[in-house]
Amino acid sequence: MALQFSEKQKKLSSALVNGPLSLDQLAERTNLKMSDAQEELKFLMQLKLVSLQGMPPVYALKDEVANELKHRKMIELTDDNTFRVEIMIEVQGVEEELVKRQSEKILENLAKEPFFKIYSKKVAPIEKVDEKYSTYIDVNLSVRDFRGMVRLMFFYGPASIEVIKPSKIEFTLNDFQDGLVDMTDMVHAYANYIMGILNRKQIEEFNAKLFRGVGNAQHVKASQGKPETKENPSVDDLPTI
Repeated sequence: MALQFSEKQKKLSSALVNGPLSLDQLAERTNLKMSDAQEELKFLMQLKLVSLQGMPPVYALKDEVANELKHRKMIELTDDNTFRVEIMIEVQGVEEELVKRQSEKILENLAKEPFFKIYSKKVAPIEKVDEKYSTYIDVNLSVRDFRGMVRLMFFYGPASIEVIKPSKIEFTLNDFQDGLVDMTDMVHAYANYIMGILNRKQIEEFNAKLFRGVGNAQHVKASQGKPETKENPSVDDLPTI
């Protein structure tokens, strides 16, 4: 996932988007103490995101960083989506070309989604691990609402997700209801698919262990006792799917 920046570092970077500034100017525009601003700028310089130029010295964002921030700010002007997240999607396959095409298809589909707005995307170089090829896709995007978040998680299955904002979430009853309905439909679709590829014996074993686990949980709640480990099914006990 992306490197985490402090609020002070974000303020300084934002102030530098439109051009170089001296330390005095940066401190004034960000309402930071000069000592704090200087300390944060040292960190940004270590990452080679900011450079110190000229005499008298001024701080400047690297061109590619400034251009990327301007690009994101332009998107934000018309973005009223509720959530901003960064996700990592892993792609694997037995053929390198297949992994490449699948990665391109995922990005194409994300861009078409009315629920999402893409801020940035990056595909890692494809690597061969044992007999498989793999890569990962980092995407910074906004999501319209709770229903859109459900769609993102179920259809794209990110290996990890970082919520950038908001710090507090509010959504309407209709949005919550629509998201739960979509979630129910997707869970049933997955269940039907799994049942379709298991044979009768595997289904019976799966159901027996599943309901045995439910029974154990109810027994523990009623007795407040601790169940024996052997009575609780683990992941290893489930049939291979």
